[in-house]
Amino acid sequence: MGMFEIKYEDLTVMIKHITELKPRVAISLLPGLPSYIIFMCVRYTDYINHERMLQALMLIYNKAVNRLIRRRMNDLELCVLWLSNTVRLIHNLKQYSGEPHFAKENTQTQNEQCLKNFDLSDFRLLMSDLAIWIFQNIMKTMEDKLQPLAVPAILEHEAISGLTVPRGRSASVTTASTPVIKKALDELLAQLTSFHRLLSIHGIDPELICQFFKQVFYFLCASSLNNLLLRKEFCHWSKGMQIRYNLSHLEQWAREQKLQDQKIFEMLAPIIQASQLLQARKTDADVDSVAEMCSDLTPNQIVKLLNLYTPADDLEARVPEVFIEKIQLRLKEQRSKTESTLLMDTKFTFSIDFPFNPSSIRLEDIEIPPVLNLPMLKKI
Repeated sequence: MGMFEIKYEDLTVMIKHITELKPRVAISLLPGLPSYIIFMCVRYTDYINHERMLQALMLIYNKAVNRLIRRRMNDLELCVLWLSNTVRLIHNLKQYSGEPHFAKENTQTQNEQCLKNFDLSDFRLLMSDLAIWIFQNIMKTMEDKLQPLAVPAILEHEAISGLTVPRGRSASVTTASTPVIKKALDELLAQLTSFHRLLSIHGIDPELICQFFKQVFYFLCASSLNNLLLRKEFCHWSKGMQIRYNLSHLEQWAREQKLQDQKIFEMLAPIIQASQLLQARKTDADVDSVAEMCSDLTPNQIVKLLNLYTPADDLEARVPEVFIEKIQLRLKEQRSKTESTLLMDTKFTFSIDFPFNPSSIRLEDIEIPPVLNLPMLKKI
């Protein structure tokens, strides 16, 4: 019948044993197995029409996962494991709700296994709030790990040899820091790969993985652009080339991971345009093209970069004030609403969505492995 019989007094012990599951053990099991087991217990409470038991099951799970994450907030893999299970539980509650728009891909058996007595939409909201909170915690941990790598990897890394070193920076300083800087881009890409692998092996939905990396790329862009706007020694032609080259590695990485959502790539637009602005010609004839090229930068950011621009050698002139004035005028004409922001908000977060992802797993085929220690459950 695709359900597990459980006694009311065993609910707390069952959830305790399930939430003791180690991530390294979980990856050897069916992704989301705890969520299927819990849902099969939900089906049993629906089958016997025991509303109080159903409510207790949902609330005990919510409280146990909440307490676990609070206790081990910095354990990235543990948080990913319980995000995966909580989101899968939401999908199960929808797929077997009996609502027609969630049953489009159901088999006849799955439709027969839909809940008969209870509407769990309120509990879906409860689980959704829990999942959003876990997502945000994972995101903060990721950003903390990326923070020390962003500027060295994107702004300081110099992969193109032979470009002019700006005046004011001694050769000895540059030489001494080069190995560290070179290593930073490799470390950043390795860290991103580690995040992606962790999300994938625990069965996080592809759409949700894209949301993670959309936020990650926004953070990397904001961190590097803000630093660029505050560091005059980076604002010259050759550094613009270096930055663009470094960013191309991030774009290539995303393509290799098959992160197809175009919004992920769009997150890098401001820092890419800043690097292009440093490389662009800055004569009166270029006012229109420069203004058009910098569509994702605010007027304040464009003007700041132009004022910071420092020629790398005597063959190049500073940006004429008249050019900056003309750019300001053109931007005022082009943009109906003038955005006054200078620094990007590194704390900004996008709204989180959990697109419905039904499962083809047959509930009646699910067995409980001994490692979960759940003898109190009886398969019906």
